[in-house]
Amino acid sequence: MLSENIKALRKSKGLSQEELAVKLNVVRQTVSKWEKGLSVPDSEMLISLSEALETLVSTLLGETVVETAVADDLKAISEKLEVINLQLARRKAAQRKVLHGLFIILCASVVIITAVLAVLGSPYLEWDFSDPETAVMGTAVHAFEWLFVRLAPIILIGAIVGIFLTRKKD
Repeated sequence: MLSENIKALRKSKGLSQEELAVKLNVVRQTVSKWEKGLSVPDSEMLISLSEALETLVSTLLGETVVETAVADDLKAISEKLEVINLQLARRKAAQRKVLHGLFIILCASVVIITAVLAVLGSPYLEWDFSDPETAVMGTAVHAFEWLFVRLAPIILIGAIVGIFLTRKKD
C-alpha cells in the first residue's frame, strides 16, 4: 500500500523519482526501492515525504491512492479528441455539400451551354471573314464550340458521377 501510494502521489504531482529524491535529499534508488516495496522510509523520512508530496502521513499509510491525475488527464484528452472529431466531421460535411453544389452547377452549365449552342447553331459560318476583327472573333467562337463539343460529354459524365459520390448518405 505505502509503495503504491508513494508512486501514485509522486506521479499525480508530476514528479520524477529523481525530482522527489532531490526534494528529500536522498538518491533516486531510495525512492525506487520505496515504490517497489523493497524498503520503507523511517518515521522522519515519512514526514518529509508527506510534505514533499503535499499529503498527510495517514494518506501515505492508508488505503491505496488512485492516480486521479492520470485518469483525469485521459478523460480531458478524450473529451478534447471528441470535440476535434466533431469539428472535423462538420467540416467534412460542409466540404461535401459545397462540392456537391459545384457539381450540380457544372452539370447545369454544360446543359445550358449545349442548349444555347444548339439554338444558335453556328452563326459565325455566315460571317464575312474579310474583316480581321470578325475573322478573329469567328475563329475564337469556332474554337470554343469545337472544344466544348468534344469535352462536354466527359465533363457532364464526370459531374454526374461527382453528384452521386458527394450526395448525403443516410
